[in-house]
Amino acid sequence: MRPAIDLNSDLGESFGAWRVGDDETMFGLVSSANVACGFHAGDPITMLESARRAVQHGVALGAHPGYRDLVGFGRRALDVAPGEIAAEVVAQLGALDALARLAGTRVRYVKAHGALYHRLVADRAAAYAVVEAIAAADPTLAVLGPRASEIEAAAVATGLVFAREAFVDRGYTADGSLSPRGEPGAIVDDPAAAADRALELVETGGITADDGSRLELAPDSLCVHGDTPGAVAIARAVRVALEGSGLRIEAFA
Repeated sequence: MRPAIDLNSDLGESFGAWRVGDDETMFGLVSSANVACGFHAGDPITMLESARRAVQHGVALGAHPGYRDLVGFGRRALDVAPGEIAAEVVAQLGALDALARLAGTRVRYVKAHGALYHRLVADRAAAYAVVEAIAAADPTLAVLGPRASEIEAAAVATGLVFAREAFVDRGYTADGSLSPRGEPGAIVDDPAAAADRALELVETGGITADDGSRLELAPDSLCVHGDTPGAVAIARAVRVALEGSGLRIEAFA
């Protein structure tokens, strides 16, 4: 079993007067934070607060760009050309990195959000456009995403560090995609069950899909969504289980 694993969460998703999740606590439980950059969630003050929390807790700061879709929280598939996606990803990355500098840190990696994340799994043109734009903006950035995806291939071809991600609070289908939200088993909100999944992922490199088949994911990072009901309890249980098994919780980037 590996000596260390990254634990990441999608954070900074509040917008104006609307509060999402318990970022103050979650930043103390994870090693990497994927911070919303204003297109699907987040605003300048929230981004700055997130960067300051990352510094306070020694957490790696990641940009979490999505489609321009505040109403749909970035979870609606939009018909956007690859070049436009790439430009919007870099715009979001640049906004967060500028605010991170005010907090005394820098963005260290990029993880796409929601429907854009899923598009970059299979859309080769979009994946290469996004990764090449990230590399042009800052070739030291890493990319976080799913194993055996087009974005992994693009990152490797472009020379960027790629970290493979697996979700402890989401179910998987046999083809390796996440079970659609709203279907039975799509959300794993029981802390003990999420902790068991985390241990299975790090000890075996894989997980059981919804049809009982085996998925090999070989994760470098495990994700707990910040907006999942009971996210703090889930993250805490996962961290306790991982550390109890002898692993260090350590940022990949």
